[in-house]
Amino acid sequence: MLTTAPAILVGGGLWYLSGLAPGCTTAISDRLTAPDAQFDLVVFSRSCGETSPNTQAAVIPAGDDLPEDATSFASIGVAADLDPRWDGFGSIELTLPVGARIYRQDDSVAGIAVIYR
Repeated sequence: MLTTAPAILVGGGLWYLSGLAPGCTTAISDRLTAPDAQFDLVVFSRSCGETSPNTQAAVIPAGDDLPEDATSFASIGVAADLDPRWDGFGSIELTLPVGARIYRQDDSVAGIAVIYR
């Protein structure tokens, strides 16, 4: 009883506090399946409370839901249309806005070349 009651109080307190923290929302703006149908290119923004606008791009297995912890290969600090596309060679092409703050800009993802315009 001496250890159970404090554990319940601490657990309940953490559960209550986690409900007060702002949750993240993800908005998908584009989703394109690769020519070989193995991957989907997903362009999205994620908002966690009072965060700045952002645009991100990730590659996930075709047809899968975008995971909450998806790792993006491109991330910029502005809401923008990246005009995503798969080219004829199976590479990804994205257009980054001039002057946008770039947080991440990988040259390849999952063995796929990324071309920035």
